Amino acid sequence: MNIDKVKEKIVVIADLISENEAYLTDLDREIGDADHGYNMKKGFTKVKEAMNEDFPNLKALFNKIAMTLISTVGGASGPLYGTFFMKFAQSLGESEDIDKELFTKAFSDGVDGVIMRGKAKVGDKTMVDVLSPVADALKEDKKFSEIIDIAKENMERTKDIKAIKGRAAYLGDRSIGHIDPGACSSYLCIKSALGDLND
Repeated sequence: MNIDKVKEKIVVIADLISENEAYLTDLDREIGDADHGYNMKKGFTKVKEAMNEDFPNLKALFNKIAMTLISTVGGASGPLYGTFFMKFAQSLGESEDIDKELFTKAFSDGVDGVIMRGKAKVGDKTMVDVLSPVADALKEDKKFSEIIDIAKENMERTKDIKAIKGRAAYLGDRSIGHIDPGACSSYLCIKSALGDLND
């Protein structure tokens, strides 16, 4: 996939995030600050605008995404998503094209960055509950359609988990019964990124 195709995918991701602003806000209203939808839409709207720029390689493109999210998305999500894309970018070198092997490496590095930054692990009811299993599935060379299903299942599973990290952790057992907003936005990004791709 070349730079132009990657740009198209990023626009699809941004549009799906924007379409789900109200839903993400509703999820966050239950266990957070009720601003995840607004913040994510704000950040990815800026990311979409940035796709009109020219980039010498994919590393520059994903670094732009990282810095845009860090500077525009409020709360914990900006630094976490920004870290993901920054680490993702670092894995790409000077490449102007990305295949499944390179994507798998970059995605895994991005997830490692999120885990290091947020100090979260699978089972803490965060975006890591979606990102980490997806990284594992990519390494196992599963089909993209399977990986999207894995992301969805793990997002839905956060409903049954007590929050250990983030603002939701203050609720203790009352956080059970609600899908984690960050897990949901991560799923939406993965669904958009991997949908319609050939394995």
